[in-house]
Amino acid sequence: MDSGKLVHRRKLEFPDINLRASHKRQHTQEVSVKSLELSKVVRLLEDPLTTNLKERHLFVLKKLLKRSHAGFLLKELTGIARVLNICAEKATDHLEYVPILCEAMEICRLPFLKERVSDERNYAQDVIEFLSHMGCLMRVSDAEVKQHIVESVKSFYSCVAPKQQLDGTDRPPKPKPRTFLSNNRFYRLSLSLQPTSPGYRLQLLEHSDLAQTLLLSMATLENQPAIKLQLLQTLQILSSYSDMNCSAILHARGAETICLHMNEPDPTAQVLPCSSKILWNLLERCSKEEVTAQLSSMECVLSLKEAFFHQLLNGSQPSDLRLRNDLLVITTLIAENPQSPLIESLFAKELMVFVTFPELKSQNPLVRSLKLTYSNEDLKMKKMLLNLLVLLSQDLAVLQLYKAERVMLALLMLVKPPAASSERQSGSGHWSPVQQEELQLQALATLATIAPLMLDEYVSCQGNNYLLLLLEWCVGPDSYFGQGHSFHSSGGRGSKKAQLRHCIRVLRSVSSQGEEYVNQDMCDQGIINQLLGVLMQMEGNSDEEDVVTLEIKSDMQLILSTLCDIDMHRKELFGSEGVEMAVHFLKKGSNMFYSGLGHNKLILSTVDCVWSCIVGCYTTEDFFLAKEGVFLLLDLLTTSPRCVHGIVLTTLLDLCDNQNTPSHILSWKDGGGRTAPRLLLQLWREEERELGVNRNRFGGIADPQRSVLTHDEQEDTRHSFPANPPSAAVLEVSENLRSKIYSIFCKLGFQELHGLSTQDYVTLSIVKRYLDFKVGEVWDEIKKELILDGVRPISPDAEALSTMGHIWEDTAKKILEEQNSILKQQQKEDMSEEELMYAEIKSHWKQQELRAKSWDDYVSRTSNYQILKEVKAQREKFSESSRTTAKQERAKRTEHFIGHVMAVESTDAQGPAGVKVMLARTSTKPAPAPASTAAQDPEYFSTAPVKD
Repeated sequence: MDSGKLVHRRKLEFPDINLRASHKRQHTQEVSVKSLELSKVVRLLEDPLTTNLKERHLFVLKKLLKRSHAGFLLKELTGIARVLNICAEKATDHLEYVPILCEAMEICRLPFLKERVSDERNYAQDVIEFLSHMGCLMRVSDAEVKQHIVESVKSFYSCVAPKQQLDGTDRPPKPKPRTFLSNNRFYRLSLSLQPTSPGYRLQLLEHSDLAQTLLLSMATLENQPAIKLQLLQTLQILSSYSDMNCSAILHARGAETICLHMNEPDPTAQVLPCSSKILWNLLERCSKEEVTAQLSSMECVLSLKEAFFHQLLNGSQPSDLRLRNDLLVITTLIAENPQSPLIESLFAKELMVFVTFPELKSQNPLVRSLKLTYSNEDLKMKKMLLNLLVLLSQDLAVLQLYKAERVMLALLMLVKPPAASSERQSGSGHWSPVQQEELQLQALATLATIAPLMLDEYVSCQGNNYLLLLLEWCVGPDSYFGQGHSFHSSGGRGSKKAQLRHCIRVLRSVSSQGEEYVNQDMCDQGIINQLLGVLMQMEGNSDEEDVVTLEIKSDMQLILSTLCDIDMHRKELFGSEGVEMAVHFLKKGSNMFYSGLGHNKLILSTVDCVWSCIVGCYTTEDFFLAKEGVFLLLDLLTTSPRCVHGIVLTTLLDLCDNQNTPSHILSWKDGGGRTAPRLLLQLWREEERELGVNRNRFGGIADPQRSVLTHDEQEDTRHSFPANPPSAAVLEVSENLRSKIYSIFCKLGFQELHGLSTQDYVTLSIVKRYLDFKVGEVWDEIKKELILDGVRPISPDAEALSTMGHIWEDTAKKILEEQNSILKQQQKEDMSEEELMYAEIKSHWKQQELRAKSWDDYVSRTSNYQILKEVKAQREKFSESSRTTAKQERAKRTEHFIGHVMAVESTDAQGPAGVKVMLARTSTKPAPAPASTAAQDPEYFSTAPVKD
């Protein structure tokens, strides 16, 4: 019967019945396991009465882990952490608890489970504490537990997409029921429990102490290299995806810890690369200053030194070369810290050997062991070593090291012009042309910083000779196509412009130090004529100016200004060719001042070149005047912004020492007919407006006690200042344009200035007394300082101070009266011009009325015949009467004469009445006798006809 039943069951869909039975058994086991309460497990482990029941503990713990085979519930994480902590303490003496910890870490790889959507928010703090407890389990001495912990943390990132790792709020679609394998049986996850979102655990991990605890646990792994490597890989992952993890690692002095452990024995050769990546993550994601501060200890520098030279001398693979360069970059960042012991650790000294290799031969054993492949990685290392020279130069103690290792000579060897194509060495044992170009530009950039600090070494190695030869090559006719792949070659691809730019930079930095023996060496080699030739050659060849070209031109002009500033012979060498150059650049004007390309620097350097190279030598000054240089400076003063006015006025002032200059200034006019004095007075008013000087609406003195005081000076009068620095009244003279304008007027004179308006004359009266006002201002400042300091001068001094104050105030009042007189005179002239204008208007209207009346008469005559007859009759009557009067007059005359003018005299009367004419009569009849002739007295008459 049983067999029949069995056969019968097989016929009735046996697989379904078997599956249901399996599901029933699974449900029965789950219910029995879930009936286990976590609080009872904790009580069992901690109760003194049951604390030694090891077998009971293991049985219960296995049941607990079996229940949680699909993942730990969020609401139970606090209890689970407590249980694992107790097991970790017991595992020290009882190794039977180790498998429990390992299996628990295996379950931690799975996502946590939630019953409700709100569990992720409600139990967030429990998750943070649980993750922190996971890191604390690293205190267990058993290697297997540590390995499981590290692998569990690594698994957090392996099962999450990179985008979800960075943003824990991304929510995946609703998961389908998943199947997990445990004890060779499959259990279907209940639909009432859901796994947390992929990024949830990683987001909370950033707020835990897990990363910091893992870092601190490195001290317990000295004899466990395999686990140590896994721990470093875990820290690398933690620092790669989170800034907060990096901050936690750095807060635990992670950079120093990693650096000190990077050179420990490692059969796999992976510890050093992994340590380097962790340091890079810290540098990129945290404060670079804080990281380099931790790495600047003597122990860390020595560790880096050991790691670098190990890779330098033993590495041959591309990965080894990249790691070597990474370590060198970290060293470079440490060199930016002035407190780094790179020199004291002899790291810098040993690096200098490789800086000069292969340009200079050396017997150092380190160089003999070096295998330079001249690859791109080797090129990067060479460029970083050159950059390291610049950073180390912040400590002047390193200069002696540079001198001992002949660094200057090696740099000058690198800047030599490239050899001709027929002379270039071929093969793999030399730098390629592209690499040589990059090293040349890098060496020039390094020299710009190093050469001014080592001028003796620079001159002894004939640095000026090397650079001037390079300058000659840069402007030479031979073709050269620069590749322009490096940072320093920007703007010079396909030409020698990049080399020219950096060569001029080095010359400028060297000449600007003001060492006479260095500048004299430059001049002896003909740098003045060479620079002038290069400038005009660039002007002739450049169709379109760019940033690099304008920078080169302005730098060359600054070099010329530095060399010729105080040497008369060099100004003579500057000569007519230099004057032509300066005039050419002045003619460009300031239209492109704000273009952003560098025209502003070029304008300033040009004016400075005029001031330093032309002014002071009468030969060049006269040639500059003949080329209308003063006119160009005044044109520039008219069109340029305010920031240029100071240097232009100073140049004009120094040029006024030449007696031919004032006439040029006075003869200048701009396009609107404005003269130079009027322009200077306008600049004066604008300067006072900018300074806040109190003036009335006509530009005159508003307050006689504050004639020239600026707004800042009026505010500073309430404070007392030390006696050592110059006072505000003295400083004001050098900080604005008024003193320069006053000095120019002293050269031009204050009389016979043409083209000035009334407002200009008002301003000129202030300018004329500017020095008197400044003297009175200084005395007033002294008086106020004494009052603020509580010092009472003796009676004669007090009387002198009072007298000076009265003189200053009286001068201001006189100037004010003079200004009022000028204004009144102008008012009278305005009224007179107004009266003339009204008289002209009145005459104009009178003429219009007469013209209208004449037109009306004409119209009436032509339109009315009766009126025309009357007019004709009147004309005939008037004509007849005129003929009768003329006959009577001729009959009455007894003497005929011809009159001619003897003299003309003008009177104060207006019109023809204001002219008196004296006539003399000459008779037309023969004189009766000489004795009876009598001279006729001359007759004066006005505009009326003279009668007999």
